[in-house]
Amino acid sequence: MSDGDPGPDTEAVGAECETVSVAVGDRVDGVATVTLSRPESRNALDAQLRAELSDVLEAIEADDRVRVVVLTGDDEGKAFVAGADVSELRERDAIEQREVSKRPRIYERIADLPKPVIARINGHALGGGCELAQACDVRIAHERAKLGQPEINLGIVPGGGGTQRLPRLVGQGQAMRLILSGELIDAEEAAEIGLVEEVPENFDERVYDLAGSMAAKSPVALEFAKTAVQASAEMDLSSGIDYEAELFSQLFATEDKNEGIDAFFEDRDPAWRGR
Repeated sequence: MSDGDPGPDTEAVGAECETVSVAVGDRVDGVATVTLSRPESRNALDAQLRAELSDVLEAIEADDRVRVVVLTGDDEGKAFVAGADVSELRERDAIEQREVSKRPRIYERIADLPKPVIARINGHALGGGCELAQACDVRIAHERAKLGQPEINLGIVPGGGGTQRLPRLVGQGQAMRLILSGELIDAEEAAEIGLVEEVPENFDERVYDLAGSMAAKSPVALEFAKTAVQASAEMDLSSGIDYEAELFSQLFATEDKNEGIDAFFEDRDPAWRGR
């Protein structure tokens, strides 16, 4: 990790929130678990939850202790995120919605976080909740989870990136099927089409094994690797390869590159500095 001020007390920021909690290193060193909690509405994304989650993510970005984020819903709500708060949607007109839709929204804040984010999909991930999971870097689903984009049933369309991220994950045909029908799919089918990466038997064990494996890596390399892979959706192949080569070369100016190679030759675990 880098020297100097480790950044804000992320847990203190979380303690000031009513709908979001955060624990750093409670399960695995370097991993922050961010839990969304509006159990009475199955963790629906209202304005307060979005604002508080944004505050927590801002603290996490500046916190050198955190290398990986696990994002999940609370167990009481029995959902990851059941969608947007429909009562808020009902009261907005087009001008108000355009203002709410200005970026960066919570979806972009997650996607743009320099640190990897794993969606621990512990229950239903619908509408905005499915879009929230799509904005994460890896999605691990519990076998009870249901996923989908049911906005069409309300006379609207996905508005949190679903029409753009979903086709990139599952292909245009599958995205059309889910978005135009509004049907929900179970976790196993979500894995089959590529919407989630895994539906493991030992759910939490797998989530935190994966998070710990990531957190054991160089923070700089993690950030660069995430950036490079995300760029593949934005660039043509030739430009993407050039971009990858540039990021690869930049890492040769870091202490972590030398430490990683020295540790390899000395048959020991590397002591990353994050620089």
